[in-house]
Amino acid sequence: MPGDVLRPGRLVAVDVARCLALLGMMATHVVGKRTPDGDLTWAYALAGGRASALFAVLAGVSLALATGRTEPIVGTELRRARLGLAARAGLVALLGLALGGLDSGIAIILAHYGVLFLLALPFLSLRARSLAALTVGWVLLTPVLLHLLLPRFPEFDGRSPELGDLADPGRLLGELAVTGTYPVLPWLGFVLAGLAVGRTDLRRPVRALALLVGGALAAAAAYAVSRALTALPAVRDGLGYPDLDHAGLRNLLADGTGGSPPVDGGWSWLLVVAPHSATPFDLVHTIGCALLVLGGCLLLAEWLPAPGRRVLVVLFGAGTMTLSLYTLHVLMLTPSLWPPEESDAYVWHVLVVLAVGAVTVAAGRRGPLETVVGAPSRWSRERAVSADGHRGSGNGWTS
Repeated sequence: MPGDVLRPGRLVAVDVARCLALLGMMATHVVGKRTPDGDLTWAYALAGGRASALFAVLAGVSLALATGRTEPIVGTELRRARLGLAARAGLVALLGLALGGLDSGIAIILAHYGVLFLLALPFLSLRARSLAALTVGWVLLTPVLLHLLLPRFPEFDGRSPELGDLADPGRLLGELAVTGTYPVLPWLGFVLAGLAVGRTDLRRPVRALALLVGGALAAAAAYAVSRALTALPAVRDGLGYPDLDHAGLRNLLADGTGGSPPVDGGWSWLLVVAPHSATPFDLVHTIGCALLVLGGCLLLAEWLPAPGRRVLVVLFGAGTMTLSLYTLHVLMLTPSLWPPEESDAYVWHVLVVLAVGAVTVAAGRRGPLETVVGAPSRWSRERAVSADGHRGSGNGWTS
């Protein structure tokens, strides 16, 4: 089985984790939040807010792998890499705006991702410890800044940004950075966390175990502390639900907050853990969950013999072409382009995505959109090879 995705040195576990993130996001879109009886669905209970966060953390890991792994590239090589990645981010953002104009019924994340990648470029020269310290500060402080900024921006209308919004760039940037479903101001913390992880030696089993255990502890601690705090009557009063018991409050919060705490909410909202709430506790919890999944995938890939890893590559091949398959998923959710959803729709989404990914990887190909948006970075690397006479240490960036 030839091809770039099977070459020696590629971290198969990152592709596996990326595939799981894609399947999780698809589950929240197709299965929904609540059953007809009003109970939380298994999909949202498991993946709500966590799958998209995993996707963003893995984007940071991929950026680190593409720019030197444990030793960040410097000088001309770094400048060329930044130019290529910036062009790539712009293409991803434009694709996101185009998909935002479709009647898919979901919040399209790609425009936010494009901005996230652009904001991450200045940090590509940092090492793991500096990135880890920056991540901690970012996760703790930007939710506070977001809380202060929200009332100063126009109210978010809940729709995905689209190409027509380029006519009002100020409002568009405000939605992408502050008021939207995936506000990049706090969400950059996910990418920074991934960069920090990607700057470590992920081929060491002890590192994988540390990610799994450390991620689990961080996720559990953030959830437990938040739960204890929101059980206090004073906190429930600050949230605006003084007459709601703790169980009722947790059930209410399980639906999420649409990207950030309520614009008119008090400071108590910074203490909650809820999908897409962008609070310090939520960011720590979802980053912890992402590290747990990545650590588990790394251990699995390390434990399997070489033939088993090849099977893993094909089985989770969707993780090598998530941009193409996410786009296909959006098209499948658009009634004018695809038949209406049935009760078994998620099964079909999964089968289509896994089948396309497996066939593409087995054929030694890249995803079509990955090929298009990756052209600037490939051109930049080829320029570096012709100028310096050797190839850099990047591992590619799969959106």
